[in-house]
Amino acid sequence: MKGYNVLAQALRSCADRIYAVPGYPVTELGIVAGAEPVAGEKVALEFALGDSLSGRRAAVIMKNAGLNACADPLVQASSQGLIGGLVIVAGDDPAAEGSTTTQDSRYYGEIAQVPVLEPGPETCAESVEAAFSASEQFSRVALLRVTPALLFAPGIPMEVARTPGSGTLAPADLTMKGRAARADSLFREMFAWSRDHPLNRFSGGAAGIGAAGGGSRVVTVYPPPPQVGLFGEIWEIGRPFVREHCHLRPPEETIAPETIATRGYYRTFCRGCPFQPVFEILENRRMSVVADAGCSILTLNPPYRLGIANYGLGTAIGVAARSTGIALIGDYGLVHSGIPSLIDVYEKKTPLLCIVLNNRCMGMTGGQESPDPARFISWADPVTVGASDRETLRQLLVPPAGPVTVIVEGTCPEGRNHETVEC
Repeated sequence: MKGYNVLAQALRSCADRIYAVPGYPVTELGIVAGAEPVAGEKVALEFALGDSLSGRRAAVIMKNAGLNACADPLVQASSQGLIGGLVIVAGDDPAAEGSTTTQDSRYYGEIAQVPVLEPGPETCAESVEAAFSASEQFSRVALLRVTPALLFAPGIPMEVARTPGSGTLAPADLTMKGRAARADSLFREMFAWSRDHPLNRFSGGAAGIGAAGGGSRVVTVYPPPPQVGLFGEIWEIGRPFVREHCHLRPPEETIAPETIATRGYYRTFCRGCPFQPVFEILENRRMSVVADAGCSILTLNPPYRLGIANYGLGTAIGVAARSTGIALIGDYGLVHSGIPSLIDVYEKKTPLLCIVLNNRCMGMTGGQESPDPARFISWADPVTVGASDRETLRQLLVPPAGPVTVIVEGTCPEGRNHETVEC
């Protein structure tokens, strides 16, 4: 049995949802795993994050270049947290047989502070469940790096049992600084996880990474187990990632994460914000939303507490499509990178209420002009309504049976300035 067959079998056992974007060397893996095709890698990761918020495990299969496209939500997820395990299976192409780059995806482990596993032929089935468990243990995405040497060579099939587990979202009262500190604390725990992981087997000879062979085998490549630093010879496929990181040490212990209460204040919308009727209707109806970056992110704070998570600019639509069913996104976030997710949602007729706050400016970065999104999504038949038209808003802001886009138009107050409220 080929390695991709073994991986596909394990993914079907361990994941509730599987998404894929084809590309060498993981096209066959996605097909055999029965993955749902998605318009792009960032959209696929957003869908998977939505599944995670709903308590489902999700896997995303993509090639190395696709990992670049979803770097923002990948990094954001480490500080925001997640619930159901989420694994990205990244197919690297070290010989550039079917790619324009020889990129090594393991370096994203360092950038996003996520656990990275690279299985060999005898551990590829077990590594799938190990990756999901690590994702839930550390409340962040886990990365499973695979290469043609593993995918197209014989693999050892094995029945894999799911282990119960769950990640956690960052507590709502943490500030953004506090969320980052919490993520650093969990990252520190990853070093002991790697050091003691049973899939690593040290028996002398060279330290072999993934399908590279060697007398001793290392699967947890980031952070690498400290034992690997004792080996004079390390075999790996692609760049010398483990060799470069073999003496990495955990960060110092962090202080207690900062909360709104310990900081003494929170930020909320400008006084006179035109979109307050939208927030009030959603609040009165107890409708939870996935917030986008930009002003929408303030719905995570008092007084509304509508947003349950934010995974970066342009992500609200895809994440909400697999969780709350309600996305709150700004005009710039939609134009920046939200439209691909909206295309996939409409193509699949996914129930989603997409609320676009259209103030024609970038409210978080100084009020720079933003394009009017209506021109670019006419195919979605959006309904446009004024922010002060409460009666129409009450009719429109309801859970839909299919995809619905509502553009709410408003003008920011003169001298816009987000309000700081002491607590």
